[in-house]
Amino acid sequence: MNTQSEYRKLPAIDQLLQATGVVALGRLYGRSQLTDAARAVLAEARAVIADGGAAPDHEAWPARMDAWLAGASAISLRPVINATGVIIHTNLGRAPLSEGALAALQRVDAGYSNLEYDLAAGGRGSRHDHARRALIALTGAEDAMVVNNCAAAVYLVLAALAIARDVLISRGQLVEIGGGFRIPDVLRASGARLVEVGTTNRTHLKDYQAALTAETTAIMRVHSSNFYQVGFVTTPTLEDLVKVAHSYGVILIDDLGSGALLDTTQYGLAGEPVVQQSIKDGADLVTFSGDKLVGGPQAGLIVGKQSLVTKLRNHPMARALRVDKLTLAALEATLSSYVRGRAEEEIPVWQMIAASPATVQARAVHWQTQLARAGIQATVIAGESTVGGGSLPGEVLPTMLLAAPARNPDAVAKALRQLDPPVICRIQHDHLLFDPRTVLPAQEEPLLTAIAGSLTIDR
Repeated sequence: MNTQSEYRKLPAIDQLLQATGVVALGRLYGRSQLTDAARAVLAEARAVIADGGAAPDHEAWPARMDAWLAGASAISLRPVINATGVIIHTNLGRAPLSEGALAALQRVDAGYSNLEYDLAAGGRGSRHDHARRALIALTGAEDAMVVNNCAAAVYLVLAALAIARDVLISRGQLVEIGGGFRIPDVLRASGARLVEVGTTNRTHLKDYQAALTAETTAIMRVHSSNFYQVGFVTTPTLEDLVKVAHSYGVILIDDLGSGALLDTTQYGLAGEPVVQQSIKDGADLVTFSGDKLVGGPQAGLIVGKQSLVTKLRNHPMARALRVDKLTLAALEATLSSYVRGRAEEEIPVWQMIAASPATVQARAVHWQTQLARAGIQATVIAGESTVGGGSLPGEVLPTMLLAAPARNPDAVAKALRQLDPPVICRIQHDHLLFDPRTVLPAQEEPLLTAIAGSLTIDR
């Protein structure tokens, strides 16, 4: 093949833009986008010719342009089917929202709202009022506010209350949270001075007492939600830390991270610190996430003493860290499920945690039966689900998995990820594993269609 003659077959950009099929694309895309597409498809064609290939036929150019434009304008954030068995999957958006939260989003997003309007007074209101009442009712705190995530909550607390002052924290609690963010870094960035006490595995009350000075403004406890220590380990109870803090006139900040509002032990899991208990034990401020064990949207929740929360609310950084109307709408609806005692029935995270092995097995067997009708032979095996999201490390829930054999499981898993919606599963011993625990009921039909199609091609 004569490479130079193939290059000469390529149209100029202006010629390509004037082609009949390309001109029609102008009704969907702007001139600038069409030009970008022309440059891109011509560059692709040159690369093919350079590798010894042929130039595209004249009739193929509009389709190539259309495909490139469709890909370039596609929305990158997409829903996926999580069949991994990891309930709070950080990479897959953490907690799926409840139907109530989704309905609240639609109601508020459809038009205007009273985000910062007092309907009773007929004048300016505050977005901090939304979700505040529910958080107070649920936790027993005097006051509450919402920022955009838990790291922001910790940052705001320290920036507002501890700038240029000492904050005592155990060396065993200088944790790194998701994405490489470290508690010591957040603390220093706030302007507070970190004072480490105790050792990695053992910290006593006397360590805090010895470190308290006139420069100390707070003692901070950080829950190690994404790891646990065993063996020769000692740490004071929150109640004892509160007594020491208050006897010296400093505040006690309790960063819970995951922030459970329900007792996890009733589901066969280890006990996760409950926000209500932290308030009952006397913590002045408690920070936790809205999108982990609470099961709502990404948010940083702060509850505690009214005088302190008022300072946070009035701090300049509160505006920079505030949440929008959609977050508040979804959060309020999520908290409403707790207030009404319906969290286990209505919030997906708790539905998944509470699902019994028998319930999960019934779904897996149903999947097996449906796939058998499509000629796909799969088995149902015992397995384990995890809570995820940096919560309850090492804790698992017994589950039943659909196991589908594949000649090339990596290729099939990749094909599943390219579908709409993409399917994310696990691979073990040349089998694709699908955990019903984390698949939403409405996703079952597209999941089974995806599995059947991908495995049929694998054969």
